[in-house]
Amino acid sequence: MYLESVRPLAVCTATAKIQRRRHSVKTCIICNPGAGSVDDPSSTFELLRDEHGAATVRLTRDSGQATEFAHQAAEDGYELVVAAGGDGTLNEVINGIAAHVDRVRVGLIPLGTGNDFARSLNLPGTVEECIDVLRAGHVRRVDLVRVTNGGVRYMLNVSAGGFSGTVGEKLTPEIKKSWGPLAYVRCAAEAFPELRAYRTSIVLDNTAPLELNLYNAIVANGQFVAGGTQIAPDAKIDDGQLDLVLVPERPMSEMVMMAAQMLVGKHLTSDAIVFRRAAKISIHSEPGMWFNVDGELIGNEPVTFEVMPRALQFMAPPNEE
Repeated sequence: MYLESVRPLAVCTATAKIQRRRHSVKTCIICNPGAGSVDDPSSTFELLRDEHGAATVRLTRDSGQATEFAHQAAEDGYELVVAAGGDGTLNEVINGIAAHVDRVRVGLIPLGTGNDFARSLNLPGTVEECIDVLRAGHVRRVDLVRVTNGGVRYMLNVSAGGFSGTVGEKLTPEIKKSWGPLAYVRCAAEAFPELRAYRTSIVLDNTAPLELNLYNAIVANGQFVAGGTQIAPDAKIDDGQLDLVLVPERPMSEMVMMAAQMLVGKHLTSDAIVFRRAAKISIHSEPGMWFNVDGELIGNEPVTFEVMPRALQFMAPPNEE
């Protein structure tokens, strides 16, 4: 299950529970009060600010602040850093603690419009239940992905380039807030006239390059994107592998059929899809594809994705498999 919606008071009650019941663990909660399913940001801010206890609560106001707060928390010796927000907030937190994954655990209260990584973690459907997961203290080791394209960034869920990158450019925070789970569909429709093919070279685990004309390249650690679309149905977040879904240039009639299959998670059986799996994937295209990482644009330079197997200590329900 996953979190559909949350009331601000529930967030504060949950925060208080972390503070009272996890007093033995030095905890920092990084909350994005503007997350997609938080209805009243100002009320959330006031109620969280009034809470007292062992946990430190930091409220973000600008892009990048969650990374700064998480980095400082790790430097200050916090043992658990909790992201209370959407997939973007979680990605920023991961990047903030990346140098300290050997000793800092990560928790998640999913408050966004998509909450896609929460699905792959099998987090429960309410704030109270997610707090119970944190309180239970079960640690699940999951893969972390190092992304290099001039600089270094880390991701947990999915990166997409080409047409998806074009959609990502149009997917503003305002559209996410107003359209909710339909935001991706809305921006995809807007970007469709810009559909074009990219001459692409892909190297998998240092093998000979794969040369293709592509509309889209999707690198997945988790299964879901865009609020629950199962873009990589067979992906596992702890198997040391990335799932690569490629959409080659095809006639428009085939593209329409493939898009329909993708919405229901049946596209891997399509002849219009190329599927591969690897621990390291390098992609170079002409012109350069714009890639997003966990929904955040990172640029259009050649990019390499490399798995750090089970590097991240995540507070999550026990894996049922």
